[in-house]
Amino acid sequence: MNENLFTSFITPMILGLPLVTLIVLFPSLLFPTSSRLVSNRLISLQRWMLQLVSKQMMGIHNTKGQTWTLMLMSLILFIGTTNLLGLLPHSFTPTTQLSMNLGMAIPLWAGAVVTGFRNKTKASLAHFLPQGTPTPLIPMLVIIETISLFIQPVALAVRLTANITAGHLLIHLIGGATLALMSISTTTALITFMILILLTILEFAVAMIQAYVFTLLVSLYLHDNT
Repeated sequence: MNENLFTSFITPMILGLPLVTLIVLFPSLLFPTSSRLVSNRLISLQRWMLQLVSKQMMGIHNTKGQTWTLMLMSLILFIGTTNLLGLLPHSFTPTTQLSMNLGMAIPLWAGAVVTGFRNKTKASLAHFLPQGTPTPLIPMLVIIETISLFIQPVALAVRLTANITAGHLLIHLIGGATLALMSISTTTALITFMILILLTILEFAVAMIQAYVFTLLVSLYLHDNT
């Protein structure tokens, strides 16, 4: 069982070729577009949800910050769909890979920081040294603020990876325990199975919440720099 515990986190391959690219591109096929004047209920629901999230997330931004709306909405859709698809049996979740999450977090964070230094140079530099800092503490505070700035994308990626990985591991462990208990105690196995169902429902919520949290934190980083 220990050998199979992390099997679902291994990148799938066919004929020695990784399938990550196809898996990453697959969620984009789940969002249909319509050229008709009157949309159906699915597309209307999709547009309503996007408008609701964009208003909540981008309402605090100025004109420069709102130019990121399309990118951030695409980001939350991508992370949410990959997280949900990863809950299907025998599927692979790209967001359990720290390398991929860093690949999303670092460019977005860097873009927000560069935007801040271009548009608000003095305000961005002022974050490294709070007003009224005693002179002997200035070097230490500059180092601390610099470290806290560079650790932001790492925290973004690690948070998403840890939450999705932990949920998958819990489902795997409780599912294995349910199968093992079926031959020992049917009542205990039934209780464990109910816990598994509740945990699966929770993981569906976590999959969407983590997508929202990741995108919201990128939006807040952007707001601080525009």
